[in-house]
Amino acid sequence: MALIVHKYGGTSMGSTERIRNVAKRVAKWARAGHQIVVVPSAMSGETNRLLGLAKELAPAKPGDAYSRELDMLASTGEQASSALLAIALQSEGQPSVSYAGWQVAIKTNSAFTKARIESIDDARVMGDLNAGKVVIITGFQGVDDNGNITTLGRGGSDTSAVAVAAALKADECLIYTDVDGVYTTDPRVVPEARRLHTVSFEEMLEMASLGSKVLQIRSVEFAGKYKVPMRVLSSFTPWDIDINEEAASGTLITFEEDEQMEQAVVSGIAFNRDEAKISVLGVPDKPGIAYQILGAVADANIEVDVIIQNLSKDGKTDFSFTVHRNDYAKTIDLLKEKVLPALGAAEVAGDAKICKVSIVGIGMRSHVGVASKMFRSLSEEGINIQMISTSEIKTSVVIDEKYMELAVRALHKAFDLDQA
Repeated sequence: MALIVHKYGGTSMGSTERIRNVAKRVAKWARAGHQIVVVPSAMSGETNRLLGLAKELAPAKPGDAYSRELDMLASTGEQASSALLAIALQSEGQPSVSYAGWQVAIKTNSAFTKARIESIDDARVMGDLNAGKVVIITGFQGVDDNGNITTLGRGGSDTSAVAVAAALKADECLIYTDVDGVYTTDPRVVPEARRLHTVSFEEMLEMASLGSKVLQIRSVEFAGKYKVPMRVLSSFTPWDIDINEEAASGTLITFEEDEQMEQAVVSGIAFNRDEAKISVLGVPDKPGIAYQILGAVADANIEVDVIIQNLSKDGKTDFSFTVHRNDYAKTIDLLKEKVLPALGAAEVAGDAKICKVSIVGIGMRSHVGVASKMFRSLSEEGINIQMISTSEIKTSVVIDEKYMELAVRALHKAFDLDQA
């Protein structure tokens, strides 16, 4: 008998019929003798619907003034899906109970709309599991020290599931999604993309941070910190699939690099359309300039990704970096109003039509010439590289957005990722 955490996304919980199928699947695992905890997301589209209602009442961006109430509002989506799943399970004859995050309790800090989990009390959950019940815990939410409901930010249900698995010392955390695993790249861009049977934690962390939407990056970070075994698999297989076949399906995220994994120089191609490039031109080349520029950006709660500074000429340099496309206009305005006058820079220029394409693989540690092969492949397709960022197991390039799909296809072929 194992203790298993199941996590189901919004699409998997998208209708009463799908919830019924989830209940049948969960009941199958429970009847096989496993202790099961389920962490569901809100029904597909429900969180957007709720936040849309708030926007109608407060057309201007709510900001911090409404953040507590937004968490109260958004958390109800997961509460509804959890209760519905408990009802469906009970109708299947499977004892079950649903809890909101504050009832467990999942303790967080007080950063409304983007809280971080600090601790989880497992006593109540373990008591129910030992009594033979399936326990359903709302994803995406918790409670702060003042008793306020908090939410973890978009995609937070993945993080909730991994955190619960860590607290309960679960044998495995199964992340059920609308895809059947992690692929070498997005099959919608490259039809020849292959599903990976295993992927290392480090590779998954890089892929999640670089634009892969399969797992939320914070959940992968949590899994790595607490060594939670994870598997990504599909909730759209028949619910009565053989349990042993199901348990071995999808993609296993591992924490050990076996010999077979070492042979793969590049495991996947990630890409992100949501980037914008900003350049501060004619900046005085002296100590503290980078801080003056990026400090102001950080103070505005804007995340910076790729950074590059050009060689100095006549005591001046150009400083470029990327931000999320949603922060592009805000960053440009901030730099023009506050930073540019203080620095005496020539101008601020920007480009909101760029993207980032990355190759990821633990084999890059022990192989030379990987980056040059990437650059040659892009050159052969006539694709100009604007910025480059590297780590031990990844190389990322910023290019014109219109070349994104061409670049992904070319790199997927160049590194033989279509070969089993």
